[in-house]
Amino acid sequence: MELQSQVLLWELVLLHSELPSGSLPAASSVVSESTVSWAAGALAVLRCQSPRMVWTQDRLHDRQRVVHWDLSGSPAGGPARRLVDMYSAGEQRVYGPRDHGRLLLPPSAFHDGNFSLLIRAVEYADEGLYTCNLHHHYCHLYETLAVRLEVTDNPQEAGAHWDGEKEVLVVERGAPALLTCVNREHVWTDRHLEEAQQVVHWDRQPPGVPHDRADRLLDLYASGERRAYGPPFLRDRVAVGVDAFARGDFSLRIDPLEPADEGTYSCHLHHHYCGLHERRIFHLRVTEPVAEPPPRDSPGNGAQSHSTLPRGRSVINVIVPEGRAHFFQQLGYVLATLLLFILLLITVILATRQRRRGGYQYSDKKSGKSKGKDVNLAEFAVATGDQAVYRSEDIQLDYKNNILKERAELGHTPLPTKNIDLDKDPSSKLYCLASSDHFWGN
Repeated sequence: MELQSQVLLWELVLLHSELPSGSLPAASSVVSESTVSWAAGALAVLRCQSPRMVWTQDRLHDRQRVVHWDLSGSPAGGPARRLVDMYSAGEQRVYGPRDHGRLLLPPSAFHDGNFSLLIRAVEYADEGLYTCNLHHHYCHLYETLAVRLEVTDNPQEAGAHWDGEKEVLVVERGAPALLTCVNREHVWTDRHLEEAQQVVHWDRQPPGVPHDRADRLLDLYASGERRAYGPPFLRDRVAVGVDAFARGDFSLRIDPLEPADEGTYSCHLHHHYCGLHERRIFHLRVTEPVAEPPPRDSPGNGAQSHSTLPRGRSVINVIVPEGRAHFFQQLGYVLATLLLFILLLITVILATRQRRRGGYQYSDKKSGKSKGKDVNLAEFAVATGDQAVYRSEDIQLDYKNNILKERAELGHTPLPTKNIDLDKDPSSKLYCLASSDHFWGN
C-alpha cells in the first residue's frame, strides 16, 4: 500500500511540474575582438582558450553531474547543511540519520530532468530555505533553485505562492511536502556522444572579404580527427597543439609569418552538449622585420654589418650603420681633405703672385739702367790703363821657334796711347758712345 501511494505521488509530481524542454541557442556569440601585430618572419600566436572545452573521459562512472539539496534558516539555527545528494549514475546519499526514509529523490532524475525533493511527513523542524543545486563539472555549469518551506497546523493555510524571488510552500504538519525542481535541458538528461558534439574550427578572411565568405583553415574534433583547408601557401605553416582538447588551448600558430597572411582570423568554439558557442576574432597585421642593432664592441670603423632575416621563402639583406661615431668619423675625413685642398690652393696662388712681382721689378731695373746711365770717360780710360798694365806683365813662355816667340811678344806688348779730343773729332765721339752702350747692355 505504501509503495502504491509513493508511485501515485510521483505521477502527480510529474503532472504538476511538466515544463517544455528548452534548447540552447546554436548561434555563436563574439566574446572578444582584438587587433594583433607581428613582424614578418616571426612566430605569430593567436590565443584562443576556454576551460569549458576541456574534454576528459569519464572514469568516475558518470559522477560529473550531481544534484544536492541544502537547508538553511531552520528553526534550530546554525549554518546550512547538506540533506541529500545524487550523482547521474543513480547513487543517492542521505546525510541526516533522522532523514533516512523521509527524504526521497526520483531515481530517474537525470533521465527526465525532475530533481524535486519529497518529504514524507513534515515537522516544524523541517521549516527553512531549501536550495536545489545542479552541478555539471564537465561543462562547468552551476544552477540553483530556492524554495521556502513553512509548516502550519491549519489545513486551510496550506498552499503555495510566489514572493517575488522564490516559491513559498505552506504545508500542514504531518502531511507530505513536495519541493519542486525541474530542469529538462539536454545537458542534464543526455550523456551519449559527448566527444562527437565538441568541435573547434578556424576561419580566415582576406582583407576586404566579408565574414560569410571566409575561408576555413582547420577543423578539430574531440575524437582526435583533424581536417586542414585553406590556401597551399598557408596550410603548411599553421598548426594547433595536439593536446588542445586536453588543455582547452586552441591557439593558432603561424610560423613563419608572411605579409600575405594579413587578414581577419576567427576561432569558433562549439560544445553542443554543454551549449557552448563562442567566437573570438583577431585582426592580424604584418609589419616589416625589425633589425637588431650591432653590438657596441663590434670591431672595425666604418664597416657595415649585414643581417639576414628569413621572410618566407625569400631572403632580405638589411644594412645597419654602426651609429653616430661612424657618421662623425666620415665627416671628419671629408673636412680634413677639404681643408688640405684649400691650403694647397692658397700656396699656389701666393707663389704665382710673388713670381710675377719679381719679374716686373727686374724689368724695371734693367730698363732704368739702360736709359739713365751716363758714360764716364775717365773711368773708361782707367779701365783701359789697367788693362794695359796687365798686358805689360812679363810672361815667361817656352816656344819651339823664334817665329812663335815674336808673335807672342807682339801680343803682350802694350799699344801706344793715343789721346783723342772728342770735341774736335765727332766720329770718335759717336764711336765711344756706341761702345759704352754696348758695354752696359752686356
